Amino acid sequence: MSLTPLRIGEAFKPVPRFRSYLYATLVLTVVVLILPWLIPAVVFTWGFVALAIALPVLAVIVFVAYWIPLYYESITYRLTVTEITWQRGVWFRQTGIVPYNRITNVDIAQGPLMRFFSFSAVRVQTAGYSAQAQAEILLNGIADPKDLQEKIMNFVRRTTPVAVGGEPEQLPAADATVEELRAIRKLLESLVEK
Repeated sequence: MSLTPLRIGEAFKPVPRFRSYLYATLVLTVVVLILPWLIPAVVFTWGFVALAIALPVLAVIVFVAYWIPLYYESITYRLTVTEITWQRGVWFRQTGIVPYNRITNVDIAQGPLMRFFSFSAVRVQTAGYSAQAQAEILLNGIADPKDLQEKIMNFVRRTTPVAVGGEPEQLPAADATVEELRAIRKLLESLVEK
């Protein structure tokens, strides 16, 4: 269940459990990938060498633990009537805007650790990214992914797709006005239903 209903035009963040997920990922990484070689390296070397190995590794782990809440606070998503926007990053800010008429697919992904923390990731693919393995937008920490997927797909269904590198097909002036009025009517009906 979603903590608060998703409103068009308002920014939303991943669920707070996403931060716990990031900490759990850090702990698993340390236990599985770092401790198996760090403990023998420290035990079987002498004083200064052991410190020279252990201190940088511990500094990186502490740094990542400090960075996780900053990263979580930097993530913002927003659905508008024409596009999805996202923003994230602590030192290097990343932002993106994806119009609905470019979206080709919206998938939901949930691994075992995500399932444990009761959230999913929503992957949005566009015409330009359809041949690539990764999605153009990854909305992490979504408590109710099916609701978000359906909202996005409702907007996608209302728009005319744009081919990669192409322009939208131009309608005659009268037809364009009728289409615009139909789009406004559908939007108003969807807002009244909520």
